[in-house]
Amino acid sequence: MTLTKRRTPATFPVLWRRARRTLLAAGAVFALAVGVLTGTAASSQAAAQQPCDIYAAGGTPCVAAHSTVRALYASYSGNLYQVRRSSDSTTKDIGVLSAGGRANAAAQDSFCANTTCVITTVYDQSGHGNDMKYQGPGGIGGSDTAATATTESLMVGGSKAYSLYIKPGNSYWRDGHTTGVPTGSAPQGVYMVTSGTHVNSGCCFDYGNSETDRRADGAGAMDAIYFGTSCWFGGCSGSGPWVQADLEYGLYSGGSQSWNSNQRAFSNKYVTAMEKNNGTSRFALKGANAQSGSLTTLWDGSLPPGYSPMKKQGAIILGSGGDCCNGNTNLSQGTFYEGAIVAGYPSDATDNAVQANITAAGYGSSTSTGNTVTVTNPGAQSGTVGTAISGVQVQASDSAAGQTLTYTASGLPAGLSISSSGQITGTPTTAGTYAVTVTATDSTGASGTAAFTWTVTGGSSTGGTTTGGTTTGGTTTGGTTTGGTTTGGSTGGTGNGTCHVAYTKTSEWPGGFTADVTVSNTGTTTVNGWNVGFSFPGDQNVTNGWNATVTQSGKAVTAKNMDYNATIAPGASTSFGFQGTYTSSDASPTAFTLNGTTCG
Repeated sequence: MTLTKRRTPATFPVLWRRARRTLLAAGAVFALAVGVLTGTAASSQAAAQQPCDIYAAGGTPCVAAHSTVRALYASYSGNLYQVRRSSDSTTKDIGVLSAGGRANAAAQDSFCANTTCVITTVYDQSGHGNDMKYQGPGGIGGSDTAATATTESLMVGGSKAYSLYIKPGNSYWRDGHTTGVPTGSAPQGVYMVTSGTHVNSGCCFDYGNSETDRRADGAGAMDAIYFGTSCWFGGCSGSGPWVQADLEYGLYSGGSQSWNSNQRAFSNKYVTAMEKNNGTSRFALKGANAQSGSLTTLWDGSLPPGYSPMKKQGAIILGSGGDCCNGNTNLSQGTFYEGAIVAGYPSDATDNAVQANITAAGYGSSTSTGNTVTVTNPGAQSGTVGTAISGVQVQASDSAAGQTLTYTASGLPAGLSISSSGQITGTPTTAGTYAVTVTATDSTGASGTAAFTWTVTGGSSTGGTTTGGTTTGGTTTGGTTTGGTTTGGSTGGTGNGTCHVAYTKTSEWPGGFTADVTVSNTGTTTVNGWNVGFSFPGDQNVTNGWNATVTQSGKAVTAKNMDYNATIAPGASTSFGFQGTYTSSDASPTAFTLNGTTCG
């Protein structure tokens, strides 16, 4: 096994940061009492306190702090994570828009335009150098990969951000070369913000303390939060997902292998999960809706038999069990927005204050308490394959004077790009109808969007076949040819005047696979509630899905919207995905319907 060496920070800066937090602790406690605990924590771009400030004020400082969404210290102005694009394998660090603020999603959008990116590293904000990288080969076999960087975007307090959207085969790890992470029976707390809509029962979507050798080293070798629908010991109530503790050799809902009657499911879009363990006799589990409300205590009592004292090893895991991964590949899925490991056993008051900060952050909210950015919709656009466009300048305004706006775009026709000043130029290379979204972001992180369609016709299409005639609209599968003229859909899916569906296999292994499906509304009226239908040409079977309710009857598959993504505006799109198995054939479907209407 090849281990990645730790980047050791300079001794003086680390000691200074620790001393500074200690000196500020007394003043911070007062602010905690009169501010956060009463629900008046600032939700502005540069908050007065962030979660790790709150933990420090409570005497349990963060020793590892990770997020792709925001800074977890009010003073943090460094990098959150690193992306690598597939076109040239170069990497870019994605930071925050301002100290204590949100992620600079526009930097990722610009860097990853017209190619795919993966998240290779999630940086530690605590100053301990406990960065996490994607795992690669496991300790007892397997080879986990990096997660796609653009699978899920979200709004947090009016700013765009991206999650770490983990699918089977993705996971992240920090080996035993950590600094400050509790070991043995030392007390520890851990929290994360995750999602109740992208889960499964695969082992194991964990975040927290893990083995340094990635092997199952016995009871108490791990101390991590598990979130998912797995129920190891039976007797579970409902279908989950649940907040449990992965302590190695078991996922515990309480203090024994009997199901804890105080457990409850958290199916919210955004979920707060907490676990704390004093290392010798007591641990607690808590959960909450990360958008509103208070924490629910699921367990606060004795450790399971055989786990006193704990034997933590001090590595950090995200997205898989510590022994990664039973000889083959990790089968868990989940979403990670933010989280931290703290030294010590946090008080209930500290837990409550962190939850108040999380709800004030505005997960899922497109409303900013700061500036308002308005993008003027340029209207439907058109072009011809092989003919350069004259240039389209997107205009936007900001409610605050003196702001500089940075523009990004998604869904542009192949061959076109947008400059940071909003100028779209280039020469279209592939015919089709494209759902384009332009985003303008100011220096505070406030942003606005405009969505429109761009139709490209004529010319030759990549992968199209023409015999004695002209191909219009891209690649045609099973299309009809009349008089030498073929009219078809777009590469990677099917489309007509009202809808376009793209099906992509995102991973595949012997006997299993995952796939993403993107549904675009290319019509002129809003879709309110959707059902996407298709049939497998092979012997595939869907085992679970995310961002939709996916069911199967024979070869026929139906995907129904969730409450939060039921509406698709003209020119907009939404995506869902699923995991499946197969025996002999994993051929991709080629025909789709949207609410009974054929797409293509």
